[in-house]
Amino acid sequence: MGLSLGAYGLLAISGLSLWNARRHQQPRPAWIPLAHRGLGISLVLLVLFLLAIGLIGTLGHYGNLGHSWHLPAGLTVVTLVCTSAVTGWRIHPKQPQMRRLHITSNLLLALGFLAVSWSGWTVVQKYLPPSP
Repeated sequence: MGLSLGAYGLLAISGLSLWNARRHQQPRPAWIPLAHRGLGISLVLLVLFLLAIGLIGTLGHYGNLGHSWHLPAGLTVVTLVCTSAVTGWRIHPKQPQMRRLHITSNLLLALGFLAVSWSGWTVVQKYLPPSP
């Protein structure tokens, strides 16, 4: 989860850098868009990996799903990350709504990461042995 949050933070920084260069009509270094896309692909893979670990771990421990609100929070994050990736890839001057959807999904993703972190903490507490 920490790597996902780190990737999200770096994506926010590189995204703000891209936005600032566009806003001030300045040239942007060629490596920033490449880094932004690479980080985005990494975030998608990390979130899907975390989803697989969560599903397998929960099924292995409990035998079924749905023991907390962590599952809906996690599925929301996966949906938002995938939405952000698809809309980000389709940003084009002829489709300005894709940029708005990309930014909106990323802002909502911050709330999703807060929810999945909070609910994940409560899930982890179930796995820990009781304190003496």
